[in-house]
Amino acid sequence: MSAISEFIRKSRKEAGLTQEDFAMRSGLGLRFVRELEQGKETVRLDKVNIALSMFGMEAVPGRKEQR
Repeated sequence: MSAISEFIRKSRKEAGLTQEDFAMRSGLGLRFVRELEQGKETVRLDKVNIALSMFGMEAVPGRKEQR
């Protein structure tokens, strides 16, 4: 699971939101929220930033971690 997926899932749960609540409040589709939290690799960055903005964050360019 990606760092963004982990962050969204953890933050959503800490806020006491279900995936359905989060989708409704953010204006994103429930399917997108589920796929994002499951770490789907092909998601739209604009939608990822909408999800991150719910927690005062945004995706920015950075160095890829070595595995």
